[in-house]
Amino acid sequence: MAAYVLANVEITDPAGFEEYRKAVPATIARYGGRYLTRGGTTDALEGSWLPKRVVLLEFPSAARAREWYGSPEYRPLIALRQRTTKSDVTIIDGI
Repeated sequence: MAAYVLANVEITDPAGFEEYRKAVPATIARYGGRYLTRGGTTDALEGSWLPKRVVLLEFPSAARAREWYGSPEYRPLIALRQRTTKSDVTIIDGI
């Protein structure tokens, strides 16, 4: 069953984030993931959530998404993202 990684990202260091932005796509592809959206325009219709830069990834399974997140390729990029953004990241099971 497919699973999704949803991230809401507020970039605080654009120059530093550029290194992350360039490096992360190859790690996602290596684990069978793909971008569904990457920072497009958002239009909040209800509630109080005001998303910044929304990224939605699709993986073949939640297990595969977790493999990517904990992988040796992505681990150093997590630290880079955390230094250059304020972000929330979650895995969501598909149906």
